[in-house]
Amino acid sequence: MTEHLMTTTLPHIRTLVGVWAHPDDEAYLSSGLMATVRRSGGRVVVATATRGERGTEDPVTWPPERLAELRERELLESLALLDVQEHEWLGHRDGSLVDGALADGSLADVPPEVGAAQVAALLERVRPDVVVTFGPDGMTGHSDHRAVSAWTTQAWRDGGCRGELWYATKTPEFHQEWDEVHQRIGLWFEDATPPVTPVDALAAQVHCDDSLRELKHRVLRAHGSQTAPLEELMGTADYRRWWSTESFGAAPTSGPSAG
Repeated sequence: MTEHLMTTTLPHIRTLVGVWAHPDDEAYLSSGLMATVRRSGGRVVVATATRGERGTEDPVTWPPERLAELRERELLESLALLDVQEHEWLGHRDGSLVDGALADGSLADVPPEVGAAQVAALLERVRPDVVVTFGPDGMTGHSDHRAVSAWTTQAWRDGGCRGELWYATKTPEFHQEWDEVHQRIGLWFEDATPPVTPVDALAAQVHCDDSLRELKHRVLRAHGSQTAPLEELMGTADYRRWWSTESFGAAPTSGPSAG
């Protein structure tokens, strides 16, 4: 499947699996794709490695146990908006942030074979046509994202590369349009290499029309503990446009699993 995919039909994707690190990863990077697959009658299964229980700058108000409960509800609400009914937690701890850097408990501490075995079991059970996850860059450079990419890539390769594996990526045009915003909000982790893929090298791209953009905005707003501050900072109009095009590159069948 090499043609570029629009929002109207995805006839080749009967079953889509997404593997992500934290609640809201799937919303930013693939909610348009998930909605399109569901609208065409396809099956969507999402796996999330952690409950994102340390995703706050106010751990006194939001201790891990309390934030985990909130983010679990947020994720399930957002998936319901997309009519995605199949979700599973991989059950790992979220990494903590100290002065903007990841400290203890990150997914990079999980033995890679353990994470890969979990993803492999999911892929064997569901047998998807397409799997989506982060590229080896982890999109923002987050080590949890890179770990999930490595697990998923290894599981897919060990399973004989059945179906296709797509990495979430961005185009040069996206970076050019939003670079100033990204610098202002500190999107990229230190030493990150943001992914960039020319349009003609993409495996697929979903452009959200007005209806799908509105849905994606609602899906992102469901993750309010994480997304509300960004929407307030950027303004609603820009926030709605920001990730309204989703781009995916095909993973190679061999080579390193993480970068």
